[in-house]
Amino acid sequence: MPPAGCVVVIGLLVLLGDVATTVAGIRVDAAAMMIRQPSDSVPTFREAPAFRNGAECAGGDKVNVAMTLDANYLRGTMAGVLSILQHTACPENVVFHFLAARMDGELIAMLRATFPYLELRVYRFDPSRVRGRISRSIRHALDQPLNYARIYLADTLPPDVRRVIYLDSDVIVVDDIRTLFSVDLADHVVGAPEYCHANFTTYFTDAFWNDPELSGTFHGRRPCYFNTGVMVMDVERWRTGGYTRRVEGWMAVQKQRRIYHLGSLPPFLLVLAGDIQAVDHRWNQHGLGGDNVKGRCRGLHPGPISLLHWSGKGKPWHRLDARRPCSVDYLWAPYDLYRPSSPVLEE
Repeated sequence: MPPAGCVVVIGLLVLLGDVATTVAGIRVDAAAMMIRQPSDSVPTFREAPAFRNGAECAGGDKVNVAMTLDANYLRGTMAGVLSILQHTACPENVVFHFLAARMDGELIAMLRATFPYLELRVYRFDPSRVRGRISRSIRHALDQPLNYARIYLADTLPPDVRRVIYLDSDVIVVDDIRTLFSVDLADHVVGAPEYCHANFTTYFTDAFWNDPELSGTFHGRRPCYFNTGVMVMDVERWRTGGYTRRVEGWMAVQKQRRIYHLGSLPPFLLVLAGDIQAVDHRWNQHGLGGDNVKGRCRGLHPGPISLLHWSGKGKPWHRLDARRPCSVDYLWAPYDLYRPSSPVLEE
């Protein structure tokens, strides 16, 4: 295991064989390590290596991780999953829960073929549940219904899931995910890194701050910004506390009063800012995608790192493909399992 907090760039060594198999209707050609699919709607990926538990994992608790499953971000999701498995001592104890706007058979088959040893569950998130609640934000990607699926995690996951880590599809984990999963939430429903130095007032409009009834929601709290792309959630407490309805309530206010500009983040802040369990900043080295408008390059913040997060407009796979990468994008590249679908490599 690499030292905690180190950013480790590890080349992936794949041992090629001469065996060809078929998985869920998709041909997996081991000689070329290329997964074939019947159409161009889903990208192609190499099969990931098999990761096995260490001796200390016997009888260990399951670690639940939730992510969205979207063809537009599938490349990032695949890299994120690989990074989690590669850096935990107990990869077979990790259970992945994917929320998808539609049950795309090709996409799900591609996921299973890339990670044939992965324990995973896929749930359909109905976009109509939020479509009438979404207000236009400063970036189109933030307005997509699946971006709001994290609000409904507790309503979607089965009752046996009592705690879950939610991760965006643009993260790389370089530490053991069990450490994040086991943080003490005390009496809080959510744990996440807080950034109290950020100018919190900028997340809401003047109309919000000038209305005492609205801005009074923070009375008795010391609200700080936190990024909802990396959260540890007490699922039971979220359910019993009715937090989904609370967040939806602020989305309804937004539709009438225009009290913020970003997508799903501000209603989370309105309900939870100042009332979460603070997690070490090493678990969200965020902003690597730059700002939400131009996505300019940003460097790493000082300090130890357990998770790299390309929040913002710029995504590493887009910048690498365009041959205009930022320096931090080279930290993402070793986890990229993507292979272009054309031309198809043959032995």
